[in-house]
Order: sequence, then structure tokens, then C-alpha cells
Amino acid sequence: MRRSVVLIGNFDGVHLGHQSLIDRARAHATALTDDEGPLPVLAVTFWPHPTKIFNPEHTPKLLCPLPERLDLLTSNGVDEVRVVQFTEEISGWSPQQFIETILMPLNPAAIVVGENFRFGKKAAGTPQDLREYSAGLSDGFDVDEVALAEIEHRVASSSAIREALQAGDVETAAVNLGRYFRVRGVVVVGDQRGRLLGFPTANLPISSEYEVPADGVYAGWVRVLDDPDVKMPAAISVGSNPTFDGVLNRRVESYVLDRDDLELYGKWIAVDFVAQLRGMIKFSSVDELVKQMNKDVEKTRELLAPSA
Repeated sequence: MRRSVVLIGNFDGVHLGHQSLIDRARAHATALTDDEGPLPVLAVTFWPHPTKIFNPEHTPKLLCPLPERLDLLTSNGVDEVRVVQFTEEISGWSPQQFIETILMPLNPAAIVVGENFRFGKKAAGTPQDLREYSAGLSDGFDVDEVALAEIEHRVASSSAIREALQAGDVETAAVNLGRYFRVRGVVVVGDQRGRLLGFPTANLPISSEYEVPADGVYAGWVRVLDDPDVKMPAAISVGSNPTFDGVLNRRVESYVLDRDDLELYGKWIAVDFVAQLRGMIKFSSVDELVKQMNKDVEKTRELLAPSA
């Protein structure tokens, strides 16, 4: 098997910190060019999140589904992704067993990890363990331990992005991600109350496994994934309709500005969050709600205008 440059991590969200690791791996791949050209960059990621196995009550909500994670990794420069099905057995492996079973079959010429990377039983393995293992090989590998990327004097991390989303701060989340935070899903039939009020919405159910912004109203973009180059400005509600005594589950409802002709039921769409307009409010009447919705639409139009 041809040698490779290996990245290891959860890569939830593929944020700017993860992207810096990919950039470093690509630099190694170019420097270690063989007869076939730059070495391939292989990313090793885990599914489900390891915490779900050894500490399920504290499993974090994920920033994106696995297929989106794979797409983001490859679009940012990874040549191939190896998904390790994380199990209780794997969580009990020694660092050496992890290296020999997961990493060595990839024939690494270099391994790139963040400085906080830990592996093996009770997270006992460190980048230094990788170096010591390599030193015992006749044809070892380089270990590049990359400092964590900082955004606005704070480490870029999946947990920081979750914290921002939980506060409705989608702008900080976007700064850390290097792109707008996105929710994807299939449009379902809702209460159709928005249509009666003059604001027909595309409704996406919210899975409890994934992070979404705090309840409130946001400006953003809607893309139909059959035609992803077309983006449409939208006022987006996240929550459970408190004015109408709510629904059983939270959902993302997107009103595409000035469009009442869209037929989106059953289609995959992506909703990108640009800015929070306000928190969720329970109005005393439908008239008050409609008045506020008109204000939300106008504010969305201002925020998403080309000159904004």
C-alpha cells in the first residue's frame, strides 16, 4: 500500500481548527511526494461520538450528520476518509493496540494531530506515544502535533460552537466554522398556519441528536439541494410556536422572502443561519404576531441585501 499522511479526530463540524489540520496535512503530503505525486491525505474519524460509548449521559449534540462531515472533509482537501465504528471494545484498547489496529494499516509517512489529541483506554495515549512507537520502526512516521487554532483569542472548537449556538449567537458560530452554520433535512408538512398568515414556511423537524440555534428568529439563506447554487433569503424561526401553545417538538421553519409559489414538500433543503433577529416571544394576539413577522421580514431583507 502506498504511504499516506494521516489525520485523526472527531472532526465534528469541520471548523477552522480542523481545517488548519487539513492544511498542515496537505503541506506534508506535498513535501513527501513520491513517484505518483503528493501522498494521499487520509482522515480517520469516529462514529458514533466516543463519549456516547464511555459516558453516554454527557454525549454532546453534534454539529452535523456523518455524511455532511465526510463531504466537508473531502471538500476541504482530504483525499479519503476512514470511519471507525467506535465501540466499547475499542474504548478499552491500549494506545499501542490503537496504533497497530487503526493507524499502521494506513502505512503512514506522517500523522497530524491537534495538541490535545488523546487515544486509547482512559485517553492515556498522547502524541508522544505516537513518536515513541515510530522510533521503534525501521521505516517510521513523522508526528506533527499542531497547536490549536484560535479565533478572536479563543480556541476554535466544537464545544465553543455549541455554546454559541445555544445562546443564539450564530455569527460567532460562523466565525469559528468558517462558514454559516447549516441545518439540512427533508421538508415536512407542518400546521400550514404560516400560509394562512401570509408567510408560508418550509418546515424541518429537529433531531435531539443535533445542535441547532436557540429558540428565536433568524435571517438566513435557504438552498434546495437539487440546485445548491441558488440561495434564497429567508426569515427563519426555531422553536415550538408559543403563541399557538407550541407543538410537541421543536422545528426550523423558513419563510423565503416574497415567495408563495415554492413546492418544497419532500425535498432536501439546507438552511444557513446568518444572524439572530430576536428571541422567541409569545404574543397575546395573532395580529401582534403578524405585525412582528412583517418587521422580521424587513430586517431580514436589510441584513441580506448585497450592500449589507
